[in-house]
Amino acid sequence: MKIIDKFRNRDIIEVLNRGGLVVFPCETVYGIASDSHNQEAVNKLNTYKQRPFGKPYAIMCSSQKMAEKYVTLNKTAKDLYKRFLPGPLTVVSKGKHKVSKGIESESGTLGVRIPDYDDLLKLIAEFKRPIVATSANASYQKRPYKISDILDNVSEKQKRLIDLIIDVGELPHNEPSTVIDTTIEDGLVTLRQGDIKLKDKNEVLSRSEENTQNVAKELWQKYENYAGKRAIVYALEGKMGAGKTQFVKGLAKAMQIKEEVISPTYDLLNRYSLSTIHYSLVHIDTWRMLDASEETKNLGLEEQIKNKSVIAIEWADKIQDLIRSYADDAIVIWVKIETTQTETERLISWGTL
Repeated sequence: MKIIDKFRNRDIIEVLNRGGLVVFPCETVYGIASDSHNQEAVNKLNTYKQRPFGKPYAIMCSSQKMAEKYVTLNKTAKDLYKRFLPGPLTVVSKGKHKVSKGIESESGTLGVRIPDYDDLLKLIAEFKRPIVATSANASYQKRPYKISDILDNVSEKQKRLIDLIIDVGELPHNEPSTVIDTTIEDGLVTLRQGDIKLKDKNEVLSRSEENTQNVAKELWQKYENYAGKRAIVYALEGKMGAGKTQFVKGLAKAMQIKEEVISPTYDLLNRYSLSTIHYSLVHIDTWRMLDASEETKNLGLEEQIKNKSVIAIEWADKIQDLIRSYADDAIVIWVKIETTQTETERLISWGTL
């Protein structure tokens, strides 16, 4: 492992050309990169990140012109490129299958970043092809704003996989990039919320338990296409009796689960499965937990994330930091249910993490 304190493109490109891994800074966090055209390098990146083959990565390009060699941009994507790139936004489009296996998703989509970081843009332009890029932290560890955040939280085996580190000191504590999928027919879906926000908070007034369940149904239908491909977490906030369990009942109905949904206040976790699908609805309640983050971990939340389950968590605000640690591996929808002066009315708002 070699450490340098600035971008020296000749050294970096030499490492990338021989299939090495490079830790680099950008406008969000420290990332780790490999050559997008080198299968052995991508396999090495998978080993470092300890992620299964087939879980997609994003590529970093120096310009829209370079990106269009690898993805097909529809009008929605082109509008996003024009408005926000270069910047902390990953735009998911249909891939052209010109990168190594395991970078595109199973359905052939590919995320593209054009970072707002001049040294990185110059490097990619000189390299003349995209790099595969992901955050340099180990899975579910703290966001890497400095090199010690990485090296203090990875194994010796993972350290040995790193060929070069560009250490420019501690980075500003910005959010990771916003991830937008532009491949769906009816517009776009935010898969991860960063500093770039496309619209204000979504809100609806529910006047009955049935209305609350219908909101859950609509939020299921919005993300149903990702079920079984990524974990989907509905992080529920609201006072006692606000309607969090009613929301989960609506979610279960939308998933065509026939079993009656009951609050897991005392059991802490309930699981509902369908014989026709390979993922489950997992319902967690943190209200009675004294050390909510640790107890939720002990319930196997990480395993449910890996299993790509649909997870509804009541009193999610108690474990906000834990949930945020899974943002790279799950779609997280924060749902807040507020009581009003009218007994039966609820103000429901939502957005992605």
